[in-house]
Amino acid sequence: MHAFLWLASLTLLLLLSIKLVLSKRSSVRLPPSPWKLPIFGNLFQLGSLPHRSLDKLAKKHGPLMIVKLGQVPTLVVSSSQMAREIFKTHDLIFASRPSLRTTEILFYGGKDMGFAPYGEHWRQMRKICVINLLSPKMVQSFKAARVEEVANLMDKISKAPCLESLNMSQVLSIFSNDLFCRAMLGKFPREEGRNKVFHSLVEESIVLLSGFNLVDYFPSLGWLSSLLGLDEGIKRNSGRWDPVLSQIIQEHEEKNKDDDDFVDILLSLQKDPNLGISLTHEHIKALLMDLFGAGIDTTYIALEWSMAELIKNPQMMRKLQDEVRGIAFGQSMVKEEDLSKMSYLKSVIKEVLRLHPPAPLLLPRESIDICQIDGYDIPRKTRVVINYWTISRDPKIWDCPEEFRPERFIDNPIDFKGQDYEYIPFGSGRRVCPGIHFAVATTELALANLLYRFDWKLVDGMVPEEVDLTEAPGLTMRMKNKLHLVANSWVS
Repeated sequence: MHAFLWLASLTLLLLLSIKLVLSKRSSVRLPPSPWKLPIFGNLFQLGSLPHRSLDKLAKKHGPLMIVKLGQVPTLVVSSSQMAREIFKTHDLIFASRPSLRTTEILFYGGKDMGFAPYGEHWRQMRKICVINLLSPKMVQSFKAARVEEVANLMDKISKAPCLESLNMSQVLSIFSNDLFCRAMLGKFPREEGRNKVFHSLVEESIVLLSGFNLVDYFPSLGWLSSLLGLDEGIKRNSGRWDPVLSQIIQEHEEKNKDDDDFVDILLSLQKDPNLGISLTHEHIKALLMDLFGAGIDTTYIALEWSMAELIKNPQMMRKLQDEVRGIAFGQSMVKEEDLSKMSYLKSVIKEVLRLHPPAPLLLPRESIDICQIDGYDIPRKTRVVINYWTISRDPKIWDCPEEFRPERFIDNPIDFKGQDYEYIPFGSGRRVCPGIHFAVATTELALANLLYRFDWKLVDGMVPEEVDLTEAPGLTMRMKNKLHLVANSWVS
């Protein structure tokens, strides 16, 4: 009898537990989701340009939707109102990053800043970068280096044979690379070719970071990735980076120099007992890789799209050249002090960052706790993608959003510092890009001088309407086809 009562009680308890679990599940209200395949989920719907594919899905399912990317539930945010919820109302909950296979391998197990999870390590690394490299004060301190590198760019273009086509995509990419080498590593002899090595490594890393990795979408298949050697390309790239970075650190440890660069500062911080974290050589190498990849690629992309849109819109090119040449007339170069007077230049760059954001999906986030947004329940450990490409083309906010119209930013208080959620090319909230000042200062000075010093033409009798603005696949949004232009020197 006692055994029967015990069994009956256990059965009743089990039934009540199952009912409780089912009732909890039924009470969870998730955002709408597109139809999906078993196992693969919505992966097959992403295509080669995920920001465009997700834009189409959002038009059907709304500005807040859940897609299943393999085994990973992913929240896709496609409006400024929903972005505000992520970046402001629930900023702390969405301040972390998901663990991704490529970043784990490249950045020494997550010892960098950009892809690091939220926590004390990330806070300290960000603090180090902002104080010693990316703050307005530090950006101003790099003025001489910035001016010298822009002058080198002008000289390189000037020395090209008259009427010869220039691959401006390559020219601008190398310029951005050299400037970041200079800012972080100090002055370097170009004949050593180290800047070219960095350029090659960064290009390869961007391809890897943009690629598909099985474990990121099917975490349970990590064993298969190892078995089939799917990570070998990432490990090879990491193996190329490590000796280069180790040599740089060794050289900085052995040199005696009064004018400290960023690496010198990082090495000196290793001895600071109040730093808050143990700053090892691996931390320094991960941080340098992080900054090289983020800074070089995004700056070059902004300049590339600027030149492409201006050559496609000759009237806007002339208007900007009139402004730049009128203000800097009689000088050999546009000076940084002149830039504050160039309102149309600033409007052109803002419009480029709206229409052609270097990172159309920003960087992914991950929720560290449950929360509610717009009446929907967002579970913990949900990956989050902000489709800024869609937000920046919202016809409810932007008049004729598909057109390149710099005039929309004249006398417009909207800024890219992260407080206007309809315009967030650098992100927002705790994880807003700390390199805004560096990127804008570089882009403004370089673009102003490119238009001051040269008149630009298309090659082989092309007309502006033929300029191809097709986007290339990848983590960052480059032009698919290289931009070839002819430069003719202009003398004031």
